[in-house]
Amino acid sequence: MAMTVEIKGNKLCIEIDLEKPTPSSSGKTLVVASSRGNAVTTAMVDGKPVTIGLNAYISK
Repeated sequence: MAMTVEIKGNKLCIEIDLEKPTPSSSGKTLVVASSRGNAVTTAMVDGKPVTIGLNAYISK
């Protein structure tokens, strides 16, 4: 999984690779992108790194 994060003006811009849809752990949705838990990024706010937990999914 490749994810890039940057701050442009007052926006947090996240770019993440799409994956082949795979069933979620509950089986109710199909995951198409995930950070696989929380990921510390290089984006900084008030001198502190931004942590992102991201899941993108579609309905079955």
